[in-house]
Amino acid sequence: MGVSEELRALGEVVDRLAVRFPALSREQIEDVVQQEHSMLDTGRVRAFIPVLVEHAARDRLSQ
Repeated sequence: MGVSEELRALGEVVDRLAVRFPALSREQIEDVVQQEHSMLDTGRVRAFIPVLVEHAARDRLSQ
């Protein structure tokens, strides 16, 4: 997965989470996704980063 594909996938993650958590602002969701992504940004296997970010962000937003 290239950088542009990863960024596109993360944008889609934000879109899905915005639908799932309509009470939260898009900015809040983007911040959580960005924080989770930064924790995984050093990984060598990039294909799973968006999925892992989505799961972690969803868990955090559910609290």
